[in-house]
Amino acid sequence: MPPEQIIAELYGRKTGCSEGRGGSMHLFAPEVVMTGTSGIVGPCMLQAVGGGYSFKLLKTDQVSVAFFGDGAVNNGAFHEALNLASIWKLPVLFVCENNGYATEVPFSYASGNLSVAARGDAYGLPGVEVDGNDATAVYSAAEQAVERARRGEGATLIECITYRVRSHAEGMKDFTYRSKEEVESWKKRCPLLRLRHLLLDESANADPVDNAVLDLIDQEVLETVKAAHRNAEATEFPGPETSLEHIYSSAGGGESRHQDNVATGQALTVVPPGTREISFTDATLEAISDAMRDDSTIFVLGEERGGNFNSTTGLYQLYGPIRLCDTPICERGFVGLSAGAAMTGTRPVVDFMFADFILDAVGEIINQISKIQYMSNGRLHMPIVLRGCIGIGHSAATHHSGSYYPMYAHFPGLRVVIPSTPYDAKGLFAQALASNDPVIFLEHRELFTVKGPVPETSYHIPFGKAAVVQEGNDVTVVALAEMVHKSIAAIKQLEESGISVELIDPRTVAPLDCETILQSVTKTGRLLIADETFGPLGLGAEISAQVGQNGFNDLDAPIHRLNGAHTPTPYSPSLEKTVIPQVEDIVQAILDLLEE
Repeated sequence: MPPEQIIAELYGRKTGCSEGRGGSMHLFAPEVVMTGTSGIVGPCMLQAVGGGYSFKLLKTDQVSVAFFGDGAVNNGAFHEALNLASIWKLPVLFVCENNGYATEVPFSYASGNLSVAARGDAYGLPGVEVDGNDATAVYSAAEQAVERARRGEGATLIECITYRVRSHAEGMKDFTYRSKEEVESWKKRCPLLRLRHLLLDESANADPVDNAVLDLIDQEVLETVKAAHRNAEATEFPGPETSLEHIYSSAGGGESRHQDNVATGQALTVVPPGTREISFTDATLEAISDAMRDDSTIFVLGEERGGNFNSTTGLYQLYGPIRLCDTPICERGFVGLSAGAAMTGTRPVVDFMFADFILDAVGEIINQISKIQYMSNGRLHMPIVLRGCIGIGHSAATHHSGSYYPMYAHFPGLRVVIPSTPYDAKGLFAQALASNDPVIFLEHRELFTVKGPVPETSYHIPFGKAAVVQEGNDVTVVALAEMVHKSIAAIKQLEESGISVELIDPRTVAPLDCETILQSVTKTGRLLIADETFGPLGLGAEISAQVGQNGFNDLDAPIHRLNGAHTPTPYSPSLEKTVIPQVEDIVQAILDLLEE
């Protein structure tokens, strides 16, 4: 990477390596296979494992390298990364720069095991300790590790014993936790000075380098750095109009490689459902089967071959253990891995079973996966699908009943999809699998066995396009997932009393199609949002705000919300039933709204 790009990034200029989006902590240069640095401790190790997984799947001779400090080795990401790299023999180098301090905390205090290299043994990996200030020692260790990785023998952990002679960050005090004498003693071990002495040593070199030659190199480096500073300072800041670019894979919101993407401006081709009926689960299985057949870069990670709900049945037999891979129970590990894989040319699908489980990896989703396209200025895409079960039912209690889609929809960079029918499930999943953006694909547990008409052909349903499930004139109901089916049952009861209800299924909450909801409210004048998730700060609050702002004059009554109780999910069936809206609750909510 040219020095000017690094320094321009520090100045926040548009010629910086991240075009001013990253600064000193977030440096991206995929053109020279530098896939970025992170201000969060740990993710780079998991992303390097993901790169190694890509290289194994693509059968290249590339090797992925993660650099991290001593503080990171006490982080869960370190342990999950080493274990994953070990069990799959991935071509990865883990390089720990042991500075002796993480921020201001001594390594001797923070670690029960003071040898980072020795920790490799716990995961069946070779661990090598080297003098990190000896360039030749580091080179030799890295060379051997790279050769080992390329022979298919797996990862290596290299611990470089070194030091940082400056404070952890600008503005931090430096001599409250260490002495000036300690810092000065380490300055004398500067790797550049040691390499210079080695090159000048006649006893170590048959043809020693002349001192004047090294002086010229020093001068050339100094001039290069000065010129980089001058040029960087002279360049412009990024234009304010670019601040909202690259949140998704294109500025227009076009997130898919498929021609039916609405953002391309092309007309949507609607595929008729036909008469063949299959289950929700079989519909998603058809979508992923088609995608894996057509794209050899797609692979699936999950904790049970075939999926906990038979969501990938038969794919292992077709594609083998690399493309349908069982994982250990380490959600942060394999979600972080998926980020690195997406950066390096493959398309991971993560089956996390229950939405509650993926909370262990929420940092990887929010701080890494959702932001990397933006921080890399659109040069890195994140084609990841994170799929799993949501919803209350079957006495699964509170750790197997979460939904959480309002939370994920809050964050820029993520697509959040919740289908309610087999037809939508196949088309939306196909769109997710073709997306260049990260997609959270959530499937309600009570819908897996629901059957409906689904065409045999492949088709895509674009994100951000709600379905008008049923037309009506008196009131608009907006519902997702199982609440769509409960609302249909409620509407049938109300029809006997002459009440006409229009039912809208958003299908995706990010992006959210409020335009279709507004069009319906213009016709009916009344709006009920029926949502299984919690009311406070939820989906209903967002829809209410947008309709209140953009459709207030069309409303004949206040907007009503019907939500699940704001409580953890109980186990007993008698309690479970009371914390989510039932058909009779929807009926009563509509009647109450009509009385307003």
